Amino acid sequence: MSLCHVDNDHDHGYVMHMPRSCVGTTQVYTVSCDRTSDWISEFRAPFIHYTYVVGSCNGLLCLYDYWKYNYNVHFWNPSIRKFKSLPTASIILSNTLSLGFAYDSQNDYKLVKVEWPICPSPTLLPVPPPEFEVYSLSSDSWRKVEFGISWRPNIWYYSINYNSPFPFAGGHLHFMVGTIRETGQQEMHTREMILSFDVNSEKIEDLLVPDDDSFKEGSSYGKHLTLFKGKLALIKDHSFQPCGYGHSIWVMMDYGVCKSWNKLFSVTIERPNVDGYVRFNGFTKYGSLLIQQNLGLIYNGKFKIENKFILFDPKTLHHKDISIQFKYPSNLVSLYVATYLESLALHDVENVVSY
Repeated sequence: MSLCHVDNDHDHGYVMHMPRSCVGTTQVYTVSCDRTSDWISEFRAPFIHYTYVVGSCNGLLCLYDYWKYNYNVHFWNPSIRKFKSLPTASIILSNTLSLGFAYDSQNDYKLVKVEWPICPSPTLLPVPPPEFEVYSLSSDSWRKVEFGISWRPNIWYYSINYNSPFPFAGGHLHFMVGTIRETGQQEMHTREMILSFDVNSEKIEDLLVPDDDSFKEGSSYGKHLTLFKGKLALIKDHSFQPCGYGHSIWVMMDYGVCKSWNKLFSVTIERPNVDGYVRFNGFTKYGSLLIQQNLGLIYNGKFKIENKFILFDPKTLHHKDISIQFKYPSNLVSLYVATYLESLALHDVENVVSY
Protein backbone atom coordinates (compact mmCIF):
# COMPACT_ATOMS: atom_id res chain seq x y z
CA MET A 1 0.00 0.00 0.00
CA SER A 2 1.47 3.32 -0.97
CA LEU A 3 2.07 6.25 1.32
CA CYS A 4 -0.44 9.10 1.07
CA HIS A 5 0.93 12.60 1.51
CA VAL A 6 -0.63 15.87 2.61
CA ASP A 7 0.23 18.79 0.33
CA ASN A 8 2.12 21.23 2.53
CA ASP A 9 5.69 21.91 3.56
CA HIS A 10 5.58 20.63 7.14
CA ASP A 11 7.47 17.55 8.19
CA HIS A 12 5.17 14.64 9.03
CA GLY A 13 5.31 11.21 10.48
CA TYR A 14 3.73 8.02 9.22
CA VAL A 15 1.13 5.82 10.83
CA MET A 16 1.95 2.16 10.29
CA HIS A 17 -0.55 -0.54 11.12
CA MET A 18 -0.81 -4.31 10.80
CA PRO A 19 -4.41 -5.43 11.37
CA ARG A 20 -5.02 -8.22 13.85
CA SER A 21 -7.88 -10.47 12.81
CA CYS A 22 -8.64 -11.84 16.29
CA VAL A 23 -12.00 -10.65 17.61
CA GLY A 24 -11.65 -8.37 20.61
CA THR A 25 -7.98 -7.63 19.90
CA THR A 26 -7.06 -3.97 20.29
CA GLN A 27 -5.66 -2.50 17.10
CA VAL A 28 -2.27 -0.82 17.65
CA TYR A 29 -0.98 1.94 15.38
CA THR A 30 2.68 2.95 15.33
CA VAL A 31 3.86 6.48 14.52
CA SER A 32 7.27 6.73 12.87
CA CYS A 33 9.50 9.54 11.64
CA ASP A 34 8.92 10.75 8.08
CA ARG A 35 12.52 10.85 6.90
CA THR A 36 14.06 7.86 8.69
CA SER A 37 11.03 5.70 9.66
CA ASP A 38 12.39 5.54 13.23
CA TRP A 39 9.79 4.61 15.84
CA ILE A 40 8.28 7.60 17.71
CA SER A 41 5.21 6.40 19.56
CA GLU A 42 2.09 4.28 19.28
CA PHE A 43 -1.60 4.55 20.06
CA ARG A 44 -4.52 2.18 20.29
CA ALA A 45 -7.64 2.46 18.18
CA PRO A 46 -11.13 2.58 19.77
CA PHE A 47 -12.21 -0.34 17.54
CA ILE A 48 -11.90 -4.08 18.16
CA HIS A 49 -12.65 -5.52 14.73
CA TYR A 50 -10.31 -6.08 11.80
CA THR A 51 -9.49 -2.60 10.44
CA TYR A 52 -7.19 -1.21 7.80
CA VAL A 53 -6.18 2.29 6.77
CA VAL A 54 -7.93 3.65 3.67
CA GLY A 55 -6.02 6.94 3.75
CA SER A 56 -5.13 10.08 5.67
CA CYS A 57 -5.76 13.78 5.15
CA ASN A 58 -4.75 16.64 7.48
CA GLY A 59 -4.44 14.40 10.52
CA LEU A 60 -7.73 12.60 9.89
CA LEU A 61 -7.46 8.85 9.32
CA CYS A 62 -10.07 6.91 7.36
CA LEU A 63 -10.43 3.30 8.55
CA TYR A 64 -12.32 0.39 7.06
CA ASP A 65 -13.77 -2.04 9.61
CA TYR A 66 -14.79 -5.42 8.17
CA TRP A 67 -16.67 -8.02 10.20
CA LYS A 68 -19.04 -10.87 9.23
CA TYR A 69 -19.76 -9.68 5.65
CA ASN A 70 -20.54 -6.17 6.89
CA TYR A 71 -18.37 -3.15 6.66
CA ASN A 72 -18.12 0.08 8.59
CA VAL A 73 -16.03 3.14 7.83
CA HIS A 74 -14.73 5.54 10.46
CA PHE A 75 -13.07 8.95 10.34
CA TRP A 76 -10.68 9.03 13.27
CA ASN A 77 -8.50 11.78 14.73
CA PRO A 78 -6.22 10.16 17.33
CA SER A 79 -4.78 13.58 18.27
CA ILE A 80 -8.02 14.67 19.94
CA ARG A 81 -9.35 11.14 20.61
CA LYS A 82 -12.49 11.48 18.53
CA PHE A 83 -14.02 9.40 15.74
CA LYS A 84 -17.10 9.42 13.57
CA SER A 85 -18.72 6.29 12.14
CA LEU A 86 -20.15 6.89 8.70
CA PRO A 87 -23.67 5.93 7.68
CA THR A 88 -23.61 2.72 5.63
CA ALA A 89 -23.89 3.21 1.88
CA SER A 90 -25.97 0.92 -0.29
CA ILE A 91 -23.93 -2.19 -1.09
CA ILE A 92 -24.43 -5.24 -3.29
CA LEU A 93 -22.81 -8.16 -1.47
CA SER A 94 -22.01 -10.02 -4.71
CA ASN A 95 -19.82 -7.14 -5.88
CA THR A 96 -16.26 -6.28 -5.00
CA LEU A 97 -15.58 -3.11 -3.06
CA SER A 98 -12.81 -0.48 -3.07
CA LEU A 99 -12.49 2.77 -1.13
CA GLY A 100 -10.61 6.05 -1.61
CA PHE A 101 -10.28 9.01 0.78
CA ALA A 102 -9.38 12.63 -0.04
CA TYR A 103 -9.75 16.27 0.99
CA ASP A 104 -11.70 18.57 -1.29
CA SER A 105 -10.58 22.18 -1.76
CA GLN A 106 -14.05 23.36 -0.68
CA ASN A 107 -13.15 22.34 2.90
CA ASP A 108 -14.77 18.93 2.85
CA TYR A 109 -13.59 15.35 3.35
CA LYS A 110 -14.88 12.75 0.92
CA LEU A 111 -14.89 8.99 0.75
CA VAL A 112 -15.32 7.34 -2.66
CA LYS A 113 -16.76 3.82 -2.85
CA VAL A 114 -16.30 1.78 -6.04
CA GLU A 115 -18.04 -1.55 -6.72
CA TRP A 116 -17.74 -3.89 -9.68
CA PRO A 117 -19.12 -7.35 -10.59
CA ILE A 118 -17.18 -10.50 -9.79
CA CYS A 119 -16.08 -12.40 -12.93
CA PRO A 120 -19.36 -12.97 -14.78
CA SER A 121 -19.68 -15.42 -17.67
CA PRO A 122 -18.59 -14.19 -21.13
CA THR A 123 -22.10 -15.00 -22.32
CA LEU A 124 -23.46 -12.19 -20.16
CA LEU A 125 -21.81 -9.41 -22.18
CA PRO A 126 -21.67 -6.51 -21.83
CA VAL A 127 -20.35 -6.30 -18.28
CA PRO A 128 -21.53 -3.05 -16.68
CA PRO A 129 -18.99 -0.42 -15.58
CA PRO A 130 -18.14 0.09 -11.92
CA GLU A 131 -20.60 1.94 -9.70
CA PHE A 132 -19.49 4.99 -7.73
CA GLU A 133 -20.86 6.47 -4.52
CA VAL A 134 -19.44 9.42 -2.59
CA TYR A 135 -19.76 10.27 1.08
CA SER A 136 -19.38 13.94 2.06
CA LEU A 137 -18.53 14.80 5.66
CA SER A 138 -20.13 18.25 5.34
CA SER A 139 -23.52 16.76 4.45
CA ASP A 140 -23.02 13.48 6.35
CA SER A 141 -24.61 11.56 3.49
CA TRP A 142 -23.91 9.33 0.47
CA ARG A 143 -24.88 9.98 -3.13
CA LYS A 144 -24.45 8.06 -6.37
CA VAL A 145 -22.18 9.42 -9.10
CA GLU A 146 -22.74 8.86 -12.81
CA PHE A 147 -19.92 6.96 -14.51
CA GLY A 148 -20.04 9.37 -17.44
CA ILE A 149 -17.35 7.92 -19.76
CA SER A 150 -17.53 5.38 -22.58
CA TRP A 151 -17.27 1.72 -21.58
CA ARG A 152 -16.18 -0.99 -24.03
CA PRO A 153 -19.05 -3.43 -24.73
CA ASN A 154 -16.73 -6.43 -25.20
CA ILE A 155 -15.27 -6.46 -21.67
CA TRP A 156 -16.21 -9.71 -19.93
CA TYR A 157 -14.08 -9.37 -16.80
CA TYR A 158 -12.32 -6.59 -14.97
CA SER A 159 -10.90 -5.85 -11.54
CA ILE A 160 -9.73 -2.80 -9.62
CA ASN A 161 -6.51 -2.86 -7.65
CA TYR A 162 -8.25 -2.97 -4.28
CA ASN A 163 -5.13 -4.10 -2.41
CA SER A 164 -3.54 -0.69 -2.89
CA PRO A 165 -4.80 2.76 -1.92
CA PHE A 166 -6.06 5.30 -4.42
CA PRO A 167 -3.29 7.90 -4.81
CA PHE A 168 -4.41 11.53 -4.70
CA ALA A 169 -2.71 13.85 -7.21
CA GLY A 170 -3.85 16.89 -9.19
CA GLY A 171 -7.06 17.03 -7.17
CA HIS A 172 -8.00 13.52 -8.32
CA LEU A 173 -8.15 10.05 -6.77
CA HIS A 174 -6.85 7.33 -9.10
CA PHE A 175 -7.87 3.71 -9.72
CA MET A 176 -5.98 1.11 -11.74
CA VAL A 177 -8.39 -1.07 -13.70
CA GLY A 178 -7.32 -4.28 -15.43
CA THR A 179 -9.71 -5.63 -18.07
CA ILE A 180 -10.05 -8.78 -20.16
CA ARG A 181 -11.96 -8.22 -23.37
CA GLU A 182 -13.15 -10.42 -26.18
CA THR A 183 -11.81 -9.52 -29.64
CA GLY A 184 -13.48 -12.22 -31.76
CA GLN A 185 -12.59 -15.81 -32.65
CA GLN A 186 -12.45 -16.60 -28.91
CA GLU A 187 -9.39 -14.38 -28.44
CA MET A 188 -8.99 -12.53 -25.16
CA HIS A 189 -6.85 -9.42 -24.73
CA THR A 190 -5.88 -7.65 -21.53
CA ARG A 191 -5.75 -3.90 -21.14
CA GLU A 192 -5.07 -1.50 -18.29
CA MET A 193 -6.75 1.83 -17.77
CA ILE A 194 -6.57 4.47 -15.07
CA LEU A 195 -9.79 6.01 -13.84
CA SER A 196 -9.42 9.40 -12.16
CA PHE A 197 -12.06 10.88 -9.87
CA ASP A 198 -12.12 14.68 -9.53
CA VAL A 199 -12.80 15.20 -5.83
CA ASN A 200 -14.22 18.71 -6.35
CA SER A 201 -16.45 18.20 -9.42
CA GLU A 202 -17.07 14.47 -8.74
CA LYS A 203 -16.51 13.64 -12.41
CA ILE A 204 -14.74 10.49 -13.64
CA GLU A 205 -12.13 10.53 -16.40
CA ASP A 206 -9.93 7.98 -18.17
CA LEU A 207 -6.14 8.45 -18.20
CA LEU A 208 -3.86 6.52 -20.52
CA VAL A 209 -1.05 4.33 -19.21
CA PRO A 210 2.48 4.82 -20.61
CA ASP A 211 2.72 4.10 -24.34
CA ASP A 212 5.61 1.69 -24.07
CA ASP A 213 5.81 -1.97 -25.09
CA SER A 214 7.71 -3.01 -21.95
CA PHE A 215 4.99 -1.49 -19.78
CA LYS A 216 2.14 -3.16 -21.66
CA GLU A 217 3.55 -6.66 -21.19
CA GLY A 218 2.30 -8.86 -18.37
CA SER A 219 -0.71 -8.92 -16.09
CA SER A 220 -2.40 -5.85 -14.63
CA TYR A 221 -1.77 -7.37 -11.19
CA GLY A 222 1.89 -6.43 -11.66
CA LYS A 223 1.15 -2.73 -12.08
CA HIS A 224 0.65 -0.51 -9.04
CA LEU A 225 -0.49 3.10 -8.82
CA THR A 226 1.23 5.25 -6.23
CA LEU A 227 2.73 8.71 -5.62
CA PHE A 228 6.30 9.85 -6.14
CA LYS A 229 7.09 13.23 -4.56
CA GLY A 230 3.48 14.32 -5.02
CA LYS A 231 3.20 13.14 -8.65
CA LEU A 232 1.15 10.25 -10.00
CA ALA A 233 3.40 7.21 -10.46
CA LEU A 234 3.23 3.59 -11.62
CA ILE A 235 5.35 0.65 -10.54
CA LYS A 236 5.60 -2.12 -13.14
CA ASP A 237 6.68 -5.60 -12.05
CA HIS A 238 8.77 -7.44 -14.64
CA SER A 239 9.49 -11.15 -14.81
CA PHE A 240 11.54 -12.74 -12.07
CA GLN A 241 15.27 -12.45 -12.65
CA PRO A 242 18.03 -14.69 -11.21
CA CYS A 243 19.07 -12.06 -8.67
CA GLY A 244 15.60 -10.85 -7.72
CA TYR A 245 12.48 -9.03 -8.90
CA GLY A 246 12.80 -6.41 -11.65
CA HIS A 247 10.70 -3.24 -11.47
CA SER A 248 10.36 -0.06 -13.48
CA ILE A 249 9.05 3.17 -11.97
CA TRP A 250 7.09 5.59 -14.16
CA VAL A 251 6.05 9.13 -13.20
CA MET A 252 3.54 11.46 -14.87
CA MET A 253 5.65 14.61 -14.88
CA ASP A 254 2.84 16.93 -16.06
CA TYR A 255 -0.46 15.88 -14.53
CA GLY A 256 -3.14 14.94 -17.07
CA VAL A 257 -0.69 14.88 -20.00
CA CYS A 258 -0.28 11.23 -20.91
CA LYS A 259 2.77 11.91 -23.09
CA SER A 260 4.58 13.12 -19.97
CA TRP A 261 4.89 9.60 -18.51
CA ASN A 262 8.61 9.14 -17.88
CA LYS A 263 10.45 6.01 -16.72
CA LEU A 264 12.65 7.35 -13.91
CA PHE A 265 14.14 4.14 -12.52
CA SER A 266 14.66 0.47 -13.25
CA VAL A 267 15.56 -1.46 -10.11
CA THR A 268 15.97 -5.05 -8.98
CA ILE A 269 14.81 -6.05 -5.50
CA GLU A 270 16.45 -9.11 -3.98
CA ARG A 271 14.16 -12.09 -3.49
CA PRO A 272 14.15 -12.97 0.24
CA ASN A 273 14.06 -16.76 -0.28
CA VAL A 274 12.49 -19.46 -2.45
CA ASP A 275 9.02 -19.19 -0.87
CA GLY A 276 9.14 -15.45 -0.20
CA TYR A 277 7.93 -12.46 -2.18
CA VAL A 278 8.23 -8.68 -2.23
CA ARG A 279 5.48 -6.13 -1.69
CA PHE A 280 5.71 -2.37 -2.21
CA ASN A 281 4.15 -0.08 0.39
CA GLY A 282 4.90 3.11 -1.55
CA PHE A 283 7.25 6.07 -1.56
CA THR A 284 8.05 8.36 1.32
CA LYS A 285 7.87 12.12 0.92
CA TYR A 286 11.59 12.12 0.13
CA GLY A 287 11.44 9.50 -2.61
CA SER A 288 12.53 6.37 -0.72
CA LEU A 289 10.58 3.19 -1.34
CA LEU A 290 9.17 1.26 1.62
CA ILE A 291 9.43 -2.44 0.81
CA GLN A 292 7.96 -5.37 2.67
CA GLN A 293 9.74 -8.68 2.15
CA ASN A 294 7.70 -11.72 3.13
CA LEU A 295 9.91 -14.71 3.95
CA GLY A 296 8.36 -18.16 3.68
CA LEU A 297 9.95 -20.37 6.33
CA ILE A 298 9.42 -23.86 7.72
CA TYR A 299 9.35 -24.23 11.52
CA ASN A 300 8.76 -27.67 13.05
CA GLY A 301 7.30 -28.90 9.76
CA LYS A 302 4.87 -25.97 9.45
CA PHE A 303 5.00 -23.15 6.94
CA LYS A 304 5.30 -19.69 8.46
CA ILE A 305 5.68 -16.17 7.07
CA GLU A 306 8.00 -13.59 8.58
CA ASN A 307 8.26 -9.96 7.54
CA LYS A 308 11.23 -7.73 6.86
CA PHE A 309 10.83 -4.02 6.13
CA ILE A 310 13.34 -2.05 4.10
CA LEU A 311 13.68 1.63 3.18
CA PHE A 312 15.17 1.67 -0.33
CA ASP A 313 16.46 4.64 -2.36
CA PRO A 314 15.89 3.78 -6.07
CA LYS A 315 18.34 6.47 -7.16
CA THR A 316 21.35 5.53 -5.03
CA LEU A 317 20.27 1.88 -4.43
CA HIS A 318 21.02 2.42 -0.73
CA HIS A 319 18.78 0.42 1.59
CA LYS A 320 18.11 0.42 5.33
CA ASP A 321 16.58 -2.41 7.33
CA ILE A 322 13.88 -0.88 9.55
CA SER A 323 12.21 -4.11 10.69
CA ILE A 324 13.37 -3.70 14.27
CA GLN A 325 11.62 -0.33 14.54
CA PHE A 326 8.13 -1.84 14.49
CA LYS A 327 6.57 -4.01 17.17
CA TYR A 328 4.55 -6.34 14.95
CA PRO A 329 4.08 -10.11 15.17
CA SER A 330 6.19 -11.65 12.41
CA ASN A 331 3.33 -13.75 11.03
CA LEU A 332 1.16 -10.74 10.10
CA VAL A 333 1.70 -9.83 6.48
CA SER A 334 -0.41 -6.75 5.62
CA LEU A 335 1.19 -3.42 6.44
CA TYR A 336 -0.90 -0.28 5.91
CA VAL A 337 0.70 3.14 5.92
CA ALA A 338 -0.57 6.73 5.87
CA THR A 339 0.78 10.17 6.76
CA TYR A 340 0.21 11.48 10.24
CA LEU A 341 0.25 14.90 11.86
CA GLU A 342 -1.55 16.35 14.84
CA SER A 343 -4.63 18.40 13.99
CA LEU A 344 -8.07 19.48 15.23
CA ALA A 345 -9.99 17.84 12.39
CA LEU A 346 -13.40 16.55 13.63
CA HIS A 347 -13.41 18.81 16.71
CA ASP A 348 -16.47 20.78 15.50
CA VAL A 349 -18.31 17.97 13.67
CA GLU A 350 -21.65 16.62 14.86
CA ASN A 351 -22.23 13.01 15.97
CA VAL A 352 -18.64 12.25 16.86
CA VAL A 353 -17.60 9.92 19.65
CA SER A 354 -14.99 10.85 22.25
CA TYR A 355 -13.09 8.12 24.09
